[in-house]
Amino acid sequence: MVFSGKRFLASTAVLALLVSGSPATAAPGPGWIGTWAAAPTSAVPGSEQGYANHSMRNIVHTSIGGSQARVRLSNAFGTAPVLFGRVTLALAAGPDTPAAVPGSMRVLTFGGATSVTAPAGADLVSDPVALTVPADGDLLVTTFTPEPSGPVTHHSMAMQHSYFSRDGDHAAAESGAAFTEQTGSWHYVSAVDVRGTAARGSVVALGDSITDGWNAGMNTNLRWPDQLADRLNSRFGVLNAGISGNRVLLDGGPLGVSAQARLDRDVLAAAGVRTVIVFQGINDILQEPRQRDARKIIEGLKQIAQRAKARGLRVLGGTIAPIKGIWGFTEELDAPRQEVNRFLRNNPYFDGLVDFDAALRDGSDPLRMAPAYDSGDHLHPNAAGFRAMAAAVPLSAL
Repeated sequence: MVFSGKRFLASTAVLALLVSGSPATAAPGPGWIGTWAAAPTSAVPGSEQGYANHSMRNIVHTSIGGSQARVRLSNAFGTAPVLFGRVTLALAAGPDTPAAVPGSMRVLTFGGATSVTAPAGADLVSDPVALTVPADGDLLVTTFTPEPSGPVTHHSMAMQHSYFSRDGDHAAAESGAAFTEQTGSWHYVSAVDVRGTAARGSVVALGDSITDGWNAGMNTNLRWPDQLADRLNSRFGVLNAGISGNRVLLDGGPLGVSAQARLDRDVLAAAGVRTVIVFQGINDILQEPRQRDARKIIEGLKQIAQRAKARGLRVLGGTIAPIKGIWGFTEELDAPRQEVNRFLRNNPYFDGLVDFDAALRDGSDPLRMAPAYDSGDHLHPNAAGFRAMAAAVPLSAL
């Protein structure tokens, strides 16, 4: 069954089809490809003792489907080992609900064991399970952590409700009744991969809050990478590596480490990655300390492109969108943005261009975002703006 903030396309009869496979009968596919991802942002403030006796039920939205799945967990910002007593994967029974489709619950193993410890700073990948994962659908990834640990790794701005319980192991519960508390972050889970898909690989969007989906609307799945996945119609998985406030050059504390520092973990390690779209730089210009020398941002973008190409990836550069109208705007402030954009439009370091600036600008005032695409803060697009961004991606370049 397919659920999203955009459509509800199946009937209960289809649900039986989706969960009919069993571990003994599922045929392996040609290779693993990412269907969903979220870049770990930081440790949850105040979570120094971990989440002892918590069950965290994360709702994640797929881009492509498959016949098998595996899950990646992250303790990237933990300072101590974390014990996962049980981890499960299931199909969500509806939009924005912690209940699972009956019969779809799978208990994940790690090297054959149902419990596993993630060392501080480490990621874990589960063994595969047979599950007919739908494209453009919602999954439940639930972790039970029985003991105190170090700080909890999360992706802070999910633009998606997830749920949790503080009173024990409910990871394998099909009912959502125990999950009475709500969160706007994803905890521990950082990726879901599928096998047995016709997709040709995955595309990773490396960006900041515009890629993360700020102002796209909660539970709508209308971020520009989501809408790009709609255009691609399962030809590629689309993975969102956006972090709100992220920069090319400097770490941002709770806003995540720099794009250069996280490239290996959030892009190069992605399953089946073929292409990366790099859309970064505005926070270097706007956040204190402001980077007024565009050449330094350009050098950082060059490094990202060179490192990704050295791993055999295609790299597309995204121009920085207009910002006129934000508080404190001056043409002097805007000058580095325009210099970065001139570089992106005329350089040999990237394999192609995604001209987000041209797609979003006001035709009568090109320094300003078109009103129809402006969420109101003159920096972040609305859902229509995200649609225009997705439409600006040249599919033939992927």
